[in-house]
Parts: sequence; structure tokens; C-alpha cells
Amino acid sequence: MSKKILIVDDDPNNIFALRLTLKARKYELKSCMMAEDAISILKDDQNICIVLMDMMMPDMDGYEAIRIIRNTPAISSIPIIAVTAQAMEQDRAKCLEAGAQDYIKKPIDVDLLLTAIEKYC
Repeated sequence: MSKKILIVDDDPNNIFALRLTLKARKYELKSCMMAEDAISILKDDQNICIVLMDMMMPDMDGYEAIRIIRNTPAISSIPIIAVTAQAMEQDRAKCLEAGAQDYIKKPIDVDLLLTAIEKYC
């Protein structure tokens, strides 16, 4: 069985690019454009091995979503990689402090992303 990844990003172009990249490497993928939907998907699908979470989304941002995930026992242990255009050192620390396992800045370095996915999934 292939590994299943949840992509959470409010930009359909980012989802499209990630889907192409990861599907070519035989990952099974789910995606959504809102953090609230991501939480529901995680609760409903126990086979997701990792989440790629955009940090800057309308309504609920990735920081809040990660905190909710970490405080929901059924899904609290799912690895999350923060994916963000914010590339300052304090941004990385803020993502990790929120509960992400790792941090990848945009534009995404595919090799770094794949290494992180394999590390946690």
C-alpha cells in the first residue's frame, strides 16, 4: 500500500504542483483548501501518514490548525510538515513551537520535501 499524504493549502496552484510531484513518486494524496476540512479529513481517514500544512490561510491558519490537531487525541500523533513562504528563522521556530515536526519554505525544494516526508512517514 502506498503512503497517503494530506496537502492543505488555500492556493489551488500549490496543491496542483505538489500533487504532480508526489503522485509521480507513487504517493496516495488527499487535499483540501481549508484547515477545518483538514481536521475533519484526519479524523475520518486513519491511513494518512503525514500532513503538508500551509501556514498562511484565511479563516483558520496553519498554526491554529496544528494546535487543534495536537490537542485532539485521535489525530495528535500525525506528523505535520509546515509549508510556508515565511522564511525567517523565527518563522521556522514558530512552526515547530506550534507542533509541526518540520518546516519547508516556499518555493519548495523538492529534495528537501521528499527527505522530510520519508523521515516522518
